[in-house]
Amino acid sequence: MTTRHRSRDLLTVITVTTMLIALPGLATGQLSDPSGKPADMSKKVKVFIIMGQSNTLEMGTVNGDKEGSLEHAVKSEKLYPFMVDDAGNWTTRKDVRNLHVMGSGGPGKARVKRNDWLTVSGGKIGIEIGIGHQLGNALDEPVLILKSAIGNRALGWDLLPPGSEGFEFTDSSGVTWVHPGYKGSPERWKKGETPKKIGWYAGLQYDGDVARAKDVLKNLAQYYPGATEYEVAGFLWWQGDRDSRSEALSSRYEKNLAHLIKTLRKDFAAPSAPFVCASLGQTKKGATDGGGKILNAMLSVADAKKYPGFEGNVAAVYTHPLSMGSSSGSHYAGNAKTYMNVGLAMGKAMVELLAK
Repeated sequence: MTTRHRSRDLLTVITVTTMLIALPGLATGQLSDPSGKPADMSKKVKVFIIMGQSNTLEMGTVNGDKEGSLEHAVKSEKLYPFMVDDAGNWTTRKDVRNLHVMGSGGPGKARVKRNDWLTVSGGKIGIEIGIGHQLGNALDEPVLILKSAIGNRALGWDLLPPGSEGFEFTDSSGVTWVHPGYKGSPERWKKGETPKKIGWYAGLQYDGDVARAKDVLKNLAQYYPGATEYEVAGFLWWQGDRDSRSEALSSRYEKNLAHLIKTLRKDFAAPSAPFVCASLGQTKKGATDGGGKILNAMLSVADAKKYPGFEGNVAAVYTHPLSMGSSSGSHYAGNAKTYMNVGLAMGKAMVELLAK
């Protein structure tokens, strides 16, 4: 297929660190149509790891000529023109591999939910489509989008990174609760009471998601044909719904997120790999509820003045202008444009960080 350059003005912006910028490739710039050619496999595979909870999964509706579906957005609204070829078929990037492994809890058998070249197949899409198109368009190396995630998980509990400390929190009713550090159990207990352990510990899902991603990398050629070497080149994180529903966990989100960034880089031996996070779509700047605390935490870790060690390598995407309505708890009503817009924004933010 001949490569053409087309663009569509969607009038959207993202927040990278503390500055609003136009989003090339989504707003006023251009994304090339995929050439359909494979990448140069003599180069290391650039691995980008997606983690989070259910909205990192495939929740955007593909089929049906109706508002909110990908088919309607592309064919009727003429959005995302790089997604279809001249015959109206979904394009395929053979330089970007799309892989999703999933398991509940700690290390163990993983279900391979998707393992194909980046394209649209089946009835749903996720943020990996936009992310993959941005990275494939920008990089000469082969790209692997490696998602290791499952739904309904909190950073302050299931995804708590190793080394995290416990804390006490007095809620709005005046009750003080103890929240455990890494490997502590249960999720919380009243101060002064003896905790009763359950069959789950703080960080169990983190341990499992990291282990499943590492298992893929140990056997890379099984998932990426022809791959021999790789580099973990970046992390992408869209999460926060579960923590936003807890006074305690939302208040702790900034501390946990900063620690997560450092721990992921250590666990994957990628000390300078860029990290991109994205806020909850329903949350506006200035909100003071749990979602507002999540948003403020993300903007804070991307603030070089507050976290000088993250300067030029951490970005936060403000997704409210990109969301087509509904909320994270309802998976944005399955609106494919939300998942495309957020994915493209996160991918563009990653490309910007890689260029620094």
